Amino acid sequence: MTVLLEKKYIPLANYFAGATNSSIKLTFSEIEQIMGQNLPNAAYLNKSWWKKVKAPAKHFHAWLDAGYYVSNVEPDRFVVFERIDASTGNGIDDDDDDQDILLIRTAEHGDARTLAALQKLVESESDFMLYAKDERTQSTQKVRKQIIEWKQSGHSVIIVAILNGQHVGFLTIMGNDAKRAAHRATIDLGLQKDAQGKGIAQSLLKKAEEWARAKEITRLEVTVVEENEAARKLYEKTGFHSEGIREKSMMIDDKPHNELYLTKFLN
Repeated sequence: MTVLLEKKYIPLANYFAGATNSSIKLTFSEIEQIMGQNLPNAAYLNKSWWKKVKAPAKHFHAWLDAGYYVSNVEPDRFVVFERIDASTGNGIDDDDDDQDILLIRTAEHGDARTLAALQKLVESESDFMLYAKDERTQSTQKVRKQIIEWKQSGHSVIIVAILNGQHVGFLTIMGNDAKRAAHRATIDLGLQKDAQGKGIAQSLLKKAEEWARAKEITRLEVTVVEENEAARKLYEKTGFHSEGIREKSMMIDDKPHNELYLTKFLN
């Protein structure tokens, strides 16, 4: 990145930095999901805001520094970004248009509405989450408050996975205020079904470990329903090991189920 971007455009820059597609079409809503914040009014009102490539504007570096330019804008609908051929300065026409673009970042308060809906969706699709379908009363305001409070606490955070401009997964890290337990944190991971099998869960866990290490957290803990073989294999593959069984700790369809205690040490 050649210039110091405003903080809110950094996730957008990271998104384009990880892209290889020759053409990327994003709705205004998807762009705001990537950023975790709203676009300025000028972005909605003027095509020229997207076409700027000179100072004092800086926002365009989010895509230009990754080799993209804006080829088309439909105000309040979508923006089309084309990859630049360094040898000709023109757009590239190749077969990379169907490549997935994944962005993993910490949640911002602007993610609250989408995150609340995502949590509800994931819980409705899974048989093994703590909350069953439609059981959790999760409002946008409640999620926004949690995001803000956790960021201020410094020991807890929500990490989101954004695939092709859409929120598809989340991972929460819940730490501790007490000094004696400040080195440990509990994690919870959720991923919608149609985004599974793409390595997104592993990417969320990798980001979680990076964040935890930066906060001097050395022990991550998670519980998994014993029958949830896919989740158990995921955690074991990424270095977690079992510390025991939490017997009859979950009631699913009125039947008791055990949970496995899994732990990973980061030091």
